[in-house]
Amino acid sequence: MKLLKFLFLFSLLFVLSCTSFAQKQTFDVVSYAMPKGWQELKNDAGIQLSFTDKKTGDYAIAVITKVKASDASTTENFDNDWLRLVKGSVQVNAEPMMQESTKQNGWAVISGEANYTDGANTGMATLLTATAGRQTISVVLMTNNNKFQEEILAFINSLELAKPTQSETGNLIAATKINVVNPAMVGLWIDYNAETTGNYVNGNPQYTAGYTRKEYAFYPNGTYLFRRKQWMTSMKEILFVYETGTYSLAGNQLTINPKKGMGEWWSKAGQQSDAWGTRLKAADYKMEKVTYAFELKYFSGSQDHTLILKPLKPTQRDGGSFNNANDPYEFHYSLREKFGSLIDNPPGFKL
Repeated sequence: MKLLKFLFLFSLLFVLSCTSFAQKQTFDVVSYAMPKGWQELKNDAGIQLSFTDKKTGDYAIAVITKVKASDASTTENFDNDWLRLVKGSVQVNAEPMMQESTKQNGWAVISGEANYTDGANTGMATLLTATAGRQTISVVLMTNNNKFQEEILAFINSLELAKPTQSETGNLIAATKINVVNPAMVGLWIDYNAETTGNYVNGNPQYTAGYTRKEYAFYPNGTYLFRRKQWMTSMKEILFVYETGTYSLAGNQLTINPKKGMGEWWSKAGQQSDAWGTRLKAADYKMEKVTYAFELKYFSGSQDHTLILKPLKPTQRDGGSFNNANDPYEFHYSLREKFGSLIDNPPGFKL
């Protein structure tokens, strides 16, 4: 497959749109022309434009982030968003090929691209990051086929940034100081435990099809999603818990502040651990604002990242301790950035 190897031979900067482009739309401080036939999806963090060929699986995606406050340099902002937006989504096997920073309408713009793999797909990822004063914004483009090249180039050439104002910058800084997110915290953190029979063969525990799975998804905008699913062969029912809210960091303290959530008991549908029956009743689950002492550890040998949460007292969210009686009361989560979640939602479940 031919990738967009010569994308940077064209204009990768935020420039005025040509008269041949479609009518402009505006998101935050960015104006753009959406390619014909693409789909649009907005959320609190940004906007995604995409097209997928359902027959071949070929796709093209463009993501525009919202302006956020930053005291970092243009290069540092690019590096942070490359790690968060590109490497956090797909597997990138090389450092991005960079272009020199340029000035556009008061913004310093830097761009880079690299090949990536996403399961069986390979493609090209491009990141454009603009910085002005103490704020930054990025545009990400990903495609696994060069047949979208003309549409992507037309989209890039339609991009236009509004001139930043001092008042906007001041408001952004003030808002961001409320909750400063550690980039190392962002991602999907999992605690998966398999059910055992209690028997051992040659010193190895014997497992059933049952499991208990807990997950925290910490997002860059300071929100989180917590889910817990318990499917045990020794129990007749399935327990499912979800919770959303905000989180904040202060030194080595992590505060979880839930806004919405609940627990549910479901019946089983046979002995398949990923099959749901019917919703039976609400579980006795209480949302709790909890402050944890936390540690982030990296093990170079296994290249694993571990998040250790230490509550001051037992919490319903954590569901008790899996440690031995004399072990510290703490919970270990592993970063799962490549393979995604193993918790499936009940039928009809939406956030």
